[in-house]
Amino acid sequence: MQVDPPRPRVMGILNVTPDSFSDGGAFDDPTRAGARARQIVSQGADLLDIGGESTRPGSDPISLDMELARVLPVLDRLGPDSPLPLSIPISIDTRRAAVADAAAARGATILNDTAALRDDPEIAAVAAERGMTVVLMHRRGIPRTMQQSVSYDDLLTEVRAFFEDRVEAAIEAGIPRERIVLDPGIGFGKSALDNERLLAHLDRIRLPGIPLLVGASRKSFLARHGGQLAADRLPGSLAVAAVCARQSVEFLRVHDVAETVAFLRSLAAIEGSVIEGASEVAHS
Repeated sequence: MQVDPPRPRVMGILNVTPDSFSDGGAFDDPTRAGARARQIVSQGADLLDIGGESTRPGSDPISLDMELARVLPVLDRLGPDSPLPLSIPISIDTRRAAVADAAAARGATILNDTAALRDDPEIAAVAAERGMTVVLMHRRGIPRTMQQSVSYDDLLTEVRAFFEDRVEAAIEAGIPRERIVLDPGIGFGKSALDNERLLAHLDRIRLPGIPLLVGASRKSFLARHGGQLAADRLPGSLAVAAVCARQSVEFLRVHDVAETVAFLRSLAAIEGSVIEGASEVAHS
């Protein structure tokens, strides 16, 4: 997971689930999922994130066998041993060691763990042994109940302390610091105002030398600014992309890949032109 060029790198979302909050059921067939993966690549994504279990607020866990049955047929169509291997890195969005291990065997090089290595005691060892980059996400509580009672004494301090703890645990498990990415967990055990506060102050939760990944795409807190349906929240999602780009966030996890890539390129080009023009004026 490299952090150059300076614009945020785009991680395209591929949910192979029937119940994800935005696109549940759209890609739960392996053939459709494989086609969508290749479309995500063609739209300019830098990475692909495949998930077989919804961890949306209110969701219940599924069995290991069900999660494997969802993700492995898709990975078999995309990994390095497939007839047409994917040209970008593959991330597996899971909390289970067995799923991470099976995905790594099929070419996944990134573990995106919404539990930050806490839900399965074996998952850190799998990531270390397989040499995976690991995304550690802040989440308080469990998906089924995490939005029922949301209150923080000091949100930013708590998230940063959580990051420090989980990074230490990952390193102790054999995962090098340079293979760690941190995710503030937008929408996971947080109010709408909490989400906006985190996005406004990402600099205060950063740890030195560790990239940030933000996943706010189509999430419900954006409905405060228009878009009651998840599919109608592109404007809010792009506003988040702009806020993250200006704070040098390294990765954005999004549903709307083509629109986000075009937006970020336009933003970088326009801001670059403005800076160049201001410099020319200052030296004229």
